[in-house]
Formats: sequence, C-alpha cells, structure tokens
Amino acid sequence: MPKQTFHNLPTEKREKIVNAAIEEFAENGLENASTNRIVANSGIAKGSFYQYFADKLDVFNHLMDVVTNEKTEFFKDKRPPNRNMDTFEYFRWMIKVGMEFNSAYPRMAQAASRVLFVEGLYYGKKFVEYHERAKEALAIMIKQAMKNREVDPSVDVELAVMIMETWSNAITTYIVTEGMKQKDIMKWVRSAKTQEKIDKMLYVMEYGLRKTESKFEKHF
Repeated sequence: MPKQTFHNLPTEKREKIVNAAIEEFAENGLENASTNRIVANSGIAKGSFYQYFADKLDVFNHLMDVVTNEKTEFFKDKRPPNRNMDTFEYFRWMIKVGMEFNSAYPRMAQAASRVLFVEGLYYGKKFVEYHERAKEALAIMIKQAMKNREVDPSVDVELAVMIMETWSNAITTYIVTEGMKQKDIMKWVRSAKTQEKIDKMLYVMEYGLRKTESKFEKHF
C-alpha cells in the first residue's frame, strides 16, 4: 500500500501518478510495466517514487483500491429492476452493470483486466486475498440459490464457483478487449448486439447449473 508521503500529496498530483500507472498497466501489464515510464509520465523524480511506493506491485495494489472505491460509488445508486429476480437474473444484472462501469472507466478496467486475467495473475499468489473474497461471495450466492431451489442441489459448490467466476472474467476480458477498439465504448456496450452476446455467454453458464425438474427428480 502507498506510504503516508503519497497520501500527503495534493490530490491533483496523486491523480496524475495514478493515471500514469493506469496507462502503463493498460499498455504493458504488470510483468512488463516500467517504473521509469510511470515516473516520466507522472512528472515526478524517480527517488520520489520510492518515497511513495515500495515497487510497481505496490502501485497496482493501490490501483485496485481505487477501482474498488470507484465501483462502490458507481453501484451506490444502482438497483435491480425487479425485486423478485432469481439468482441467475440477479447475476446477469450484476454482470451488465459491471460492464457499464468498465465502459465508464475503460482504461482503468483495461489495466486491471490485463494484469489479472490476460496475464493470469488473478489466480496466482500475488492476489490470493482478493481472489478468495470474490470466491466467497459467489459461494454464498450459489448456496442461497440452492436453498431457493434454483440450482441443482447435486452441483458441487466449489465447481460452480469456478464456472461462474470463469464466465464472469471471460465476459469482462471480452468487453474490455473489444470495447477498446470502439469509438464509443459506452454506446457499444449498450448496443443490442453486445447485450445479446453477453446474454448468450451467460445462458451457456446458467443452464449448466440451473435446476430442471427432470434433473432434480433423477437425483431425488
């Protein structure tokens, strides 16, 4: 995490450093990111960088905190259109609102997606805590869906978490990668064609987990 000297900087200077880091991670990922380029593009001395951060991983971890804070603010006023949504409808709604966030902050989303999913670091030791929190939230959702008789109770929860997580990350990577090619990413995300693509991806996941009467009766 950033040192107190970073937090003591004026807001404008902090934002300039964060924006330089976003561009660096979006273009080069974490492994190939250069602290020299971050320093040059943020207009600070190289010695100052190490007064603010331990290394480039420290910068990326701070960026993830920034993403979390922005998401919290973004989701604050978002409400599901229907209180009677089942688990899969709610998951679909969350995915689509998440896509809205990514299209509102495309470079930030691209930086996070490139490091976590394209480089595969989300599944490594560096982000174990972050990964475990995400899996725990999905496990709670799946167990509740089983209680609601929406998910086949014979489904292995751990396997279901892996499937939902993989689908979610795949959709995020698709939206960020393809969206960055568009002139207007927000318009592209909201288009009927893109929304249909997301629905089809989620359909494949959902009907591998959803309880059907025939499957339910077979096991019980």
